[in-house]
Amino acid sequence: MRPGHLDEMLGQEELVGEGSALRSMMESGELPSVILWGPPGTGKTTLAWLLAAAPNTRMEPLSAVASGVKEIREAVDTARRTALRTLLFIDEIHRLNRAQQDVLLPHVEAGTVTLIGATTENPSFTVNAPLLSRCRVMTLSPLRDEAIERVLESALEDSERGLGSSGLTLPAESRRAIVEFADGDARRALGLLEATAAIHLRGETRNQPVAPETVREAAGKKLLLYDRDREEHYNVISALIKSLRASDPDAALYYLARMLAAGEDPLFIARRLLVFASEDVGNADPWALTLAVSTHQAVERLGMPEARIPLAQATSYLACAIKSNAAYVALGRAQEAVEQTGSLPVPLHLRNAPTKLMKDLGYGRGYRYPHDEQDRFVPDRNLPEDLPEALFYRPSEQGAESAHAARLREWRARRR
Repeated sequence: MRPGHLDEMLGQEELVGEGSALRSMMESGELPSVILWGPPGTGKTTLAWLLAAAPNTRMEPLSAVASGVKEIREAVDTARRTALRTLLFIDEIHRLNRAQQDVLLPHVEAGTVTLIGATTENPSFTVNAPLLSRCRVMTLSPLRDEAIERVLESALEDSERGLGSSGLTLPAESRRAIVEFADGDARRALGLLEATAAIHLRGETRNQPVAPETVREAAGKKLLLYDRDREEHYNVISALIKSLRASDPDAALYYLARMLAAGEDPLFIARRLLVFASEDVGNADPWALTLAVSTHQAVERLGMPEARIPLAQATSYLACAIKSNAAYVALGRAQEAVEQTGSLPVPLHLRNAPTKLMKDLGYGRGYRYPHDEQDRFVPDRNLPEDLPEALFYRPSEQGAESAHAARLREWRARRR
């Protein structure tokens, strides 16, 4: 069912529709090197072959999984010997290592080949900067439900390339089930349609419309788009943290469920909740860090599937907790001061004096023990003398931190 020309391509209208940049470049014969970036089944390979259908153009296909420097050089040598423009299509280009990518550079720059790379990974992470700068990155999105439905209709009607001669009838509910399981992936939709047809046409109900149950049988468990060390991993954990920060427990629990369903390490999630409890909730709700530590220990001891229970508790609590990043921001201000001023001498009264010589030099002289003072407070200055008066910690008026703010206002006034 792969389209034979651009007008047959369903979805990605912003890339291949009338008046689009890619279509205009293709029709003008001035196609640059391109990196096609998008999830599986969105048309990257299809689009590469359609670009190769331009006049006076030939395709030299390679797979980064099975190819190396030798195959790349052979493809370039072949391109030199032909009068046609050569599109060097490298599927899964993110799997080429740095040395293999560097081999491409001079040939792409000289125009010996026009590189068409396909990748499911963010090219800014996986493609060398010099090579990336010589290519245009074009992003393909998961197909919308309407486009997947049109793909299914096309396959059901086409007698030559599809299932048009099978007599298969796919009612709306069964079609929607395939669309849902496809999750924006046209290849997955067609594979599921084919598997559904195989099951249905072997059964006793083969002359009846396909039931949704047959689709679910063919689909098995829905697979989620996720990877544990690449972009989608960071996208989803970022969404979880930002939902917590936005005090949206519903969204946070949704992204937690996404990660758990995709097989994410529950201890990784627990560690991120630990950081969040201190960085974003902080002293506004000091109990949050205790809960996060307990959650990490519980997850470590329980393992899955039970670990999901304390993770859900911590996620919902942290989302609803009063927020303050004042302590975290205060550390940043203090680190800035250290970078600017270096190793300023510690005031003598704060220094320890374990030897007589150190006592004679004034170490510890004048130190007042706060517990001996009437209100447990000493107004002496404790920052180095050459450091301008600094207020690194600026507590918010949120939750328990408001009490810190009130005490600090009095203490700082007395210290001045």
